[in-house]
Amino acid sequence: MTSNQSLDSTFALLERIRLGDAAARDRLFARYLPTLRGWAHGRLPLSARGLADTDDVVQITLVRALNHLEEFEYRHEGAFLGYLRQGVLNAIRQEIRRSRRKPSEELGEEIADPGLSAVEQAIGLETLERYETALMTLTPDQREATMLRVEFGLSYPEIAEAMGKSSANAARMLVVRALVHLAERLA
Repeated sequence: MTSNQSLDSTFALLERIRLGDAAARDRLFARYLPTLRGWAHGRLPLSARGLADTDDVVQITLVRALNHLEEFEYRHEGAFLGYLRQGVLNAIRQEIRRSRRKPSEELGEEIADPGLSAVEQAIGLETLERYETALMTLTPDQREATMLRVEFGLSYPEIAEAMGKSSANAARMLVVRALVHLAERLA
């Protein structure tokens, strides 16, 4: 997190939103939208895009999450990002399933989003599903630390702060152990 983002913790903003503070809602939305857009970029296959594109899926998911905060249990600063990531991933999977049920229409080239997400670039499209499956075998803390590091590009000090870890080294060790487990699963 940048120092500007730390002015109000996610927890403080969530509590203010639960009390009806629209400004806190707007601030949290603005804080997480760019990060989620970057993570989700290119994850919705062209064949699954209808009137909605990846950016629409991200925005809708974020709005739904903010409308259903009673379903979210705050554990530490990084937990909300993991919750949102899972929501976006579920929404993308739902769009893919929906596209398979409906006859597809040819989309114009201007709608196409051929770019790959950072994770897809790093591990390849065919490995992404195996990665997601292996990720679910990690403990919740390992999964969250891995997502924060690999998918969202946070530094170890940022991960330590987001997850309430004692030090950047503790966050680094958590990520390293998780990556070793992932590597074994993907081998």
